[in-house]
Amino acid sequence: MSEMRMTAGADAAPIAALERETRNRTQVRYWLYFMLATLFALVLLGGATRLTDSGLSITEWKPIHGVIPPLSQADWDEEFAKYKQIPEYQQINKGMTLSEFKAIFWWEWSHRLLARSVGFFFALPLAYFWLTGKLERRIKSRLLGILALGGLQGAIGWWMVASGLTERTDVSQYRLAIHLVAACLIFIATMVVARGLAPHSAREASDTTRRGAGVMVLLALIQIYLGALVAGLDAGLVYNTWPLMDGAWVPGDLFLQKPWWINLFENIKTVQYVHRIGAYVLLGAMLWHVLSAQRHDSGTAHAKRAAILLLLVLAQVGLGVATLLTQVDMPTALTHQGLALIVLGFAAAHWRGTRGAYAPQTEVEVRS
Repeated sequence: MSEMRMTAGADAAPIAALERETRNRTQVRYWLYFMLATLFALVLLGGATRLTDSGLSITEWKPIHGVIPPLSQADWDEEFAKYKQIPEYQQINKGMTLSEFKAIFWWEWSHRLLARSVGFFFALPLAYFWLTGKLERRIKSRLLGILALGGLQGAIGWWMVASGLTERTDVSQYRLAIHLVAACLIFIATMVVARGLAPHSAREASDTTRRGAGVMVLLALIQIYLGALVAGLDAGLVYNTWPLMDGAWVPGDLFLQKPWWINLFENIKTVQYVHRIGAYVLLGAMLWHVLSAQRHDSGTAHAKRAAILLLLVLAQVGLGVATLLTQVDMPTALTHQGLALIVLGFAAAHWRGTRGAYAPQTEVEVRS
């Protein structure tokens, strides 16, 4: 009788440890899902800031003091006076009223405030989970890496804004694209860690499907980078026809500037055309991935996720066309940007899902 109780107790200990680990994973995963939602909102707010030409309204980088907005008339006058010193005001917005300045100021201030808040939303729970032993060793370094990248992203944001404060009337499209890609890398990394902590309903996918899913993540990220160049150059405001561009399938004057490769980054026509081609490439690759997944992993969750991702890409292509035809109507453009992030996040989750869940750290022995 005594031996039976000892055996039962020995069996109960690892089972209880596994249940505790499962609870910890759930808590950490829900926190990361919350971070994904917050990052999504931050990217959309950044897009709105760009579309309203508000990004240069705050001419100083004050990570701590900048949380407090102007509270008096004197504060507003001082902030407005600083804005009047930059080329954007002098060459584009000269004569702007204080009321008009406030409208663009609040967009940029809100974007910066949410960016700062993201840091606290990530760092404080991370410290809590770490100190209470709820984090598995394998993800600690990954979460620290995400935190470090978030800090770097703040510096990249100011580096981007600084490019438009002295000689230009807007920010550099190069720096804007880097800023958005950095945000996307944070989003991808967070999604991958969260997905690895989630239960998986299928075995690991075939090597072909796994590699194909990884290619989809890369192509989606490249397409977002190309879209950022379009946004940085306001290239969506011209050549607003589809499927032809400037009356042709392949428009002329794509490589007027020398050296030729500079057109890929600075020629408005070329940048928009490459973004269009990128959409077709992504859609074609996605079709191939769906067919490949059906062949190698038919009937599994991997094949089903690939089909859903294809539908998301199709919707995104349609929104891209709508954004172009409406000459970057703000609601349409923001929806296009938001769906781009959804496509990227789902692609990252799909890729992580093809690898299976993290194995439990607790080994449970079942005794017959």
